[in-house]
Amino acid sequence: MTKETRHIINRIMFYAVMALVSIYLLFPFYWAINSSFKTENQLQMTPATFVPRDPATDDVAFSWRNYQGVFQNEDFGRGLINSTIVALSTTALSLVVGSFAAFALGKLRFRGKTPSLYLILSMTMFPQVAVLTGLYAVIRELQIPAIPSMILSYMIFTLPFTTWVMTSFFKGLPDELMQSAQVDGATPFQTFYKILLPLTLPALVTTGLLAFINAWNEYLFALTFTTIESSARTVPVVMALFTGQISRQEPFGEIMAAAILITIPLLILVLIFQQKIVEGLTAGAVKG
Repeated sequence: MTKETRHIINRIMFYAVMALVSIYLLFPFYWAINSSFKTENQLQMTPATFVPRDPATDDVAFSWRNYQGVFQNEDFGRGLINSTIVALSTTALSLVVGSFAAFALGKLRFRGKTPSLYLILSMTMFPQVAVLTGLYAVIRELQIPAIPSMILSYMIFTLPFTTWVMTSFFKGLPDELMQSAQVDGATPFQTFYKILLPLTLPALVTTGLLAFINAWNEYLFALTFTTIESSARTVPVVMALFTGQISRQEPFGEIMAAAILITIPLLILVLIFQQKIVEGLTAGAVKG
């Protein structure tokens, strides 16, 4: 086998593997879109069709009924507003607090810095259900409203992750930057927000987006904290409690339509910040 033939075979195998991986990753999203355009009768067709088809004529037939039902659902609109408030607040607080903590852990010297860093990392190891009962009891005792309680509880998981990731970025910045700023008379706080923080913008975007996605999609805490205050339910909880337009109907099509709609904001954010996300994920991969 010649070198050129081996190169062609390797290229074919590479593209074949990439095609299989792409199909594996994209097919669930495609099937959700396909199901969102089907009526109840189309969803019950056997075998299932890869495009919406009329049960009688087998012609391609798309239906917007599921999307109309979602938009007519007042709870869904209220859930979008609640999810936006909770996700944005959680992300903003995690970035602000996490940046200060990461700057201290990455650039300042104090006793107990290494144990503190590993303590922060250990906080991400606890599953949500392990802290849910105690956290709910504390929130009920303090009588905190549902939306603030969700924001505070989500930060239990987003803040340690943000702090840990940002710390590695601050450690990677040259110490000469701080020394030069100190020579010029800058305080540690001025050095932080005028010099070092702008250099960590890719990390801020990457960790902020991950924190936003985590808060946007969270279900367990949202379901628990809104059991009494139903008006504070977020989109995942509203979707899980869809009852359908017909009695005893399983609104699978409406759930798929709602899932597509709440995914669109995340896709838009990824497309807007994709360059910064790549910079944040690859920063520090190459030295020099």
